[in-house]
Amino acid sequence: MEKIQVDIKDVLQTVSKADIEALRPEADEALAKLTDGTGLGADFLGWVKLPTETSEALLNDLIAAANNLREHCDAVVCIGIGGSYLGAKAVIAALGNQLGTTPAGSPEILFAGQNIGEDYLYDLMEHLRGRRFGIIVISKSGTTTEPAIAFRLLKSMLEQQVGREEAAKLIVAITDAHKGALRSLATTEGYKTFVIEDNVGGRFSVLTPVGLLPIAVAGYDIKALVAGAREMEQATLTGADNSAMTYAMTRNALYRAGKKIEILVNYNPNLHFFNEWWKQLYGESEGKDHKGIFPAAVDNSTDLHSMGQWIQDGERIIFESVISVRDQRHEVRIPTDSDNLDGLNYLAGKRVDEVNKMAELGTRIAHVDGGVPNMRIVMPRLSEQFLGQLIYFFEAACGISGYLLGVNPFNQPGVEAYKSNMFALLEKPGYEEATKAIKSRL
Repeated sequence: MEKIQVDIKDVLQTVSKADIEALRPEADEALAKLTDGTGLGADFLGWVKLPTETSEALLNDLIAAANNLREHCDAVVCIGIGGSYLGAKAVIAALGNQLGTTPAGSPEILFAGQNIGEDYLYDLMEHLRGRRFGIIVISKSGTTTEPAIAFRLLKSMLEQQVGREEAAKLIVAITDAHKGALRSLATTEGYKTFVIEDNVGGRFSVLTPVGLLPIAVAGYDIKALVAGAREMEQATLTGADNSAMTYAMTRNALYRAGKKIEILVNYNPNLHFFNEWWKQLYGESEGKDHKGIFPAAVDNSTDLHSMGQWIQDGERIIFESVISVRDQRHEVRIPTDSDNLDGLNYLAGKRVDEVNKMAELGTRIAHVDGGVPNMRIVMPRLSEQFLGQLIYFFEAACGISGYLLGVNPFNQPGVEAYKSNMFALLEKPGYEEATKAIKSRL
């Protein structure tokens, strides 16, 4: 079985193999906590065996719902925030055309509810006006502010365009199985629904209907995606492949050696939103109790002309994890030019990817020589199978790493702080005392 690989040789100037291996007993214990549910946050471990537990019937139901939207819509808006949109966005962008076009026969996939930008919502609604569109709304409660505002606006617009009865056929709700405002609305209106299980947190939900339905609507093979994740799950949990554990141990050895910031690096523009998904996964999971590696990301070679300066010569509190894609989907060769005014004839006949690979290698050498440890995560190509592997790899490593840090990787208490202040400032019913307290500080 082809699978992603982890290369740690370029960290060994900073931490030794012995330093990394010293963490193995803790890592073994962390993995055991994930598999037997004895660690912190055990109520949110539904993702651990999710790939193997995802039934063919559920996948077929998701594909049928996706096909209905594909048949009747020119555009589909996926409404959600955080893990309720980033996973789908990451996979769709990784597999898609960077010019924004969708595969033949697929509707345009748009996103809303991930911000409270008034101009963004106005532009989106103008873009949809008069077009056939559908909605996938994702929320356990149905009351999360950002997606709730977007859904109220777009639901109203869709009902005005096609009528309430027809609109109900073009709305799919992914929500709690039994409770919450969105579940009640979906039941009343007769929306097609899928369930967000209580034991899967948002940032771990890409392999649930939350991510799988939008990915299927975009025209990609969710069965292959889940199959790839299943391969990595089985290899990780049985010990046949310890790449996730190696990654978790290495990044924690570097953290204990004073490297406080991890930069995820890609050399493929398709992976920009994968970086964003990874940042949420690790930032929300590990930033607890005044601990945690700060997750940052760059898109190279673009950011070599900006952030590259800081990485090369800035404070030595960073390390890099580079996602390297071995094979590209297409081949483009550089032509000869008789005048050679740009001086590029030495590259004539070479593939663009060869130049990119040398930029990657040259940068790694320069950064390691400059005191920045580098890990390399190699995936054979951008496909549903290997993205499924990569998703599970990072999820498993995140759980192990959080336990190595001594935090609960599956809660997010800090996320609630801004919400309470926002509700108080907006004078939401039930926040009267908080409103008085916060306004006294203004």
